[in-house]
Amino acid sequence: MNNPSYNGLLTTIIIFGASGDLTQRKLIPSLFNLFRKRRTPKKFQIVGFGGTVFTDDQFREHLYKGMKQFAEYEFTDEDWNIFAPNLHYHPGKYTETGDFAKLGEALTKLENNDNANRLFYMALPPTLFPAIIDNLNATNQLHENGGWRRVVLEKPFGTDLASAIELNKQVHKALNENQIYRIDHYLGKETVQNILFTRFANTIFEPIWNRNYIDHVQITVAEKVGLEHRAGFYDGVGVLRDMFQNHLLQLLTLVAMEPPASFSASHLRNEKVKVLSAIQPMTPEQVAVCSVRAQYKGYRNEEQVKSNSTTPTYAALRLFVNNWRWKGVPFYLRSGKNLAEKTTQIIIQFKEPPTTMFPMQAMKPNILVLSLQPDEGIHLRFEAKAPDTVNETRSVDMDFHYDEAFGKSAIPEAYERLLLDALQGDASLFTRADEVETAWSLIDPILQTWETHQTPSLAVYRPGSWGPPEGYDLLARDGRRWLNEEASMMLDK
Repeated sequence: MNNPSYNGLLTTIIIFGASGDLTQRKLIPSLFNLFRKRRTPKKFQIVGFGGTVFTDDQFREHLYKGMKQFAEYEFTDEDWNIFAPNLHYHPGKYTETGDFAKLGEALTKLENNDNANRLFYMALPPTLFPAIIDNLNATNQLHENGGWRRVVLEKPFGTDLASAIELNKQVHKALNENQIYRIDHYLGKETVQNILFTRFANTIFEPIWNRNYIDHVQITVAEKVGLEHRAGFYDGVGVLRDMFQNHLLQLLTLVAMEPPASFSASHLRNEKVKVLSAIQPMTPEQVAVCSVRAQYKGYRNEEQVKSNSTTPTYAALRLFVNNWRWKGVPFYLRSGKNLAEKTTQIIIQFKEPPTTMFPMQAMKPNILVLSLQPDEGIHLRFEAKAPDTVNETRSVDMDFHYDEAFGKSAIPEAYERLLLDALQGDASLFTRADEVETAWSLIDPILQTWETHQTPSLAVYRPGSWGPPEGYDLLARDGRRWLNEEASMMLDK
């Protein structure tokens, strides 16, 4: 590849937590597919670092088993055998500076004492980030002397506003902001990126994308599964920290942001921060009426969950973006585990016509559905006159499905796109420090009210449902309702 960010130098990707689940399931399959597509640098290597003791050959065999189990594309052993020699492993402890000194020596040897680019990937809990970055800094591995140095940080970035600010301070001691890539894999999804193209590449939408024509916006990220293997992490974290602070607020910013001057990282992220800054943090009184927290029945019987746990597995919020474009338009956000189906959808409901010209029936409002998963596509519902009637209408749909247009295999894994962007130095889809802190400033007051005052009361919902009745009441008080079931029927047609 001739991307100038690769600058002709050898690029070394160092993965901390290389023996873990994320590396085996996502990172190596994504890097291997980039290699197969000839999108990696011409000269590159991957070095794993972790507490498990592997030889290079054992590490390659471990990753090959993961490829066979988790890769979502077909590959040949011949392809893998060409890729595998680029894989190396170095055992060590994350808190031992001496082990990092040995890592630095090993990297220098692998790089033949030449200048090289290095991408450090933290596939680990954020509690380990400061120690690793301090040790990299202490062993002079973050200094850019010919090649670039970049660090990718996995979510969650902090557990509240105070911890996020402290974590930012710690990483900024050793790194400039332009070296830091805070990853949210949702932003790497092809369909999430298509939100911006739908809005700004089509002039039919932007003139009506405002409070004059849009009644409200619904964003749903529903999971059909329960805790699976994450109980130890999830209990005490809950759905608000796990899903809202990052994924759902990111989707909201893409729907609500102003057109950026360009799709450069700084312009795009500036507009996202403006959206978050325009959302007024809730008071405790507002939290009581504008939020819902719930737990699925049987959650407390799950392994590794406390018997008296009040950790919510479902949440719904009503937020307002108080700027010129969106003043008075509610944004309803909800997410939960053990719900009726796995789906991520953004539904924009437009206002009803201002006057009824057709008195024989009520007019249904137009809705635009951006389906992000699993049936990726765009769907518009509008009204048309039914044939051979005086003035009867029918709702009709215009559909676009990714799998029909391009084939299901055309949609790459989100990590594939994000790893490519990090290698090329494009931070557009990564989260900036001020964006992280602004998002936490919105979530913190809700968490504090929930955890300190236990308000609103923790509701219970049946696994396999769409959540508790209180989730429906949140919209019913405004004379609205969740539209996902209607949207699902549109998708099934």
